[in-house]
Amino acid sequence: MTFVLGLTGSIGMGKSATAELFRRLGVPVHDADAAVHALYRGRAAPLIEKAFPGTVAGGAVDRRKLGQAVLGDAAQLKRLESIVHPLVREEEDNFLRTIAATAPLAVLDIPLLLETGGETRCDAVLVVTAPAAVQRARVMARPGMTDETFDAILRKQMPDAQKRARAHFVVDTSRGFASAETQVRSILACLAGRPGRRDV
Repeated sequence: MTFVLGLTGSIGMGKSATAELFRRLGVPVHDADAAVHALYRGRAAPLIEKAFPGTVAGGAVDRRKLGQAVLGDAAQLKRLESIVHPLVREEEDNFLRTIAATAPLAVLDIPLLLETGGETRCDAVLVVTAPAAVQRARVMARPGMTDETFDAILRKQMPDAQKRARAHFVVDTSRGFASAETQVRSILACLAGRPGRRDV
C-alpha cells in the first residue's frame, strides 16, 4: 500500500521547491494548488460564478476578483472552500488510486493541510519551514504583494511553530537547495519500505 506523506508549510517557506525535489527523486506528487488552478478553468468555474457573481470571465475564474470577494471575510472564504475543497479531494483520491499499484510513496502537497484536518488522510506529515525574516523577504518579493495581503494570508494559516510541533518531519529551506535535497533524501531513506496505513 502506498505510504502517503503530507507536505505543507506556510506561504514563502519553500514548499513548492521541496515538492519539486521529491518529483526529481522519483516520488509522485499531487499539487493541491495546481488542482485548484485547473478546476478554476474547468468544472469549478460555474459553481464559483453562481456563488460569487462577476468573478468568472471567459469561462475561467479571475483569481484577483475572487480574492477581493473573499480575503478577510471568514464567511465568504468558508463558502468558497465548501465549493472547492470537495473537488480537490476528488482529484486527490483519483491520483492516489492511479499510482497505488506502482508507487510505494506519494506526496500530497497541500498548503492548508493542518488547518483543514488533512493530516488524517496521510501516514505522516512533513512541514517546510524557514526563519520569519526569510519568509517575509521571499513573500514581499512577489509581484503585487503588500504587507496587508501578506498579513491576511498569515492570519488564516496556523503559526509555523505549531505546524512544526505537529510534524513527523521538518525541512528547513533557509540553508539552500543542496541542504534541502539532503534533508529530503534523509526522509526518503527513513520511509523506504514503510507500508501505508490508509485505504485508497
